[in-house]
Amino acid sequence: MTSGSATKRAKERKEVLSEILAEQASAQRRRRAIVWGAWIVAAVVAVVLVTTALLSARPQESADVRVAPDFTLTDSDGGSVTLSDLRGAPVLLYFSEGAGCDACIVQQAQIEAEPGFAAANITVLPIVMNTAEQINADRERLGAKASFLLDDGTVSEEYGTLGTGMHEGLPGHGFVLVDAAGNQVWKGDYPSMWIDPDKLLDIVRDNL
Repeated sequence: MTSGSATKRAKERKEVLSEILAEQASAQRRRRAIVWGAWIVAAVVAVVLVTTALLSARPQESADVRVAPDFTLTDSDGGSVTLSDLRGAPVLLYFSEGAGCDACIVQQAQIEAEPGFAAANITVLPIVMNTAEQINADRERLGAKASFLLDDGTVSEEYGTLGTGMHEGLPGHGFVLVDAAGNQVWKGDYPSMWIDPDKLLDIVRDNL
């Protein structure tokens, strides 16, 4: 026969066990809430980062017209080019990060492969802030035929291209269209580091 004290002890043990199980269940719920909260925060952060990246990668274009600042730059083959000497035909200035940026050099090679630029008598001048040795190594490796104009930053700054890419002190990935009269008629920056040459050609034609 079970004594009253034994029954009381059994009841107490059962109550203690119930409290322990309840506390464990509560702790488990708290852990699940923390984990779900962390996932939600991570998801929100990811959405914000992706949205920011997409927004920052959007092309920025301007159709403001001004007289294009003149310049004379040495090219990577040892010659030199003066912008004002090219009046009478459109000129597309292509500013990029240059050496070390394969996408930048491939962009130039693909522009050269688009026959529409030559057919429209549009001269494309790639401009970089590199030495001839630096840019020629990448130019030869990636198949760009045109020589690159070598800027110390002065021309890139005059055309507002510095810091528009990933590096504050270098040009971004941008284009400036100068018409036959020597006026800047369009400017486009492409933080994604690429624009299809045929699309670029259409934009250029539309702005001439």
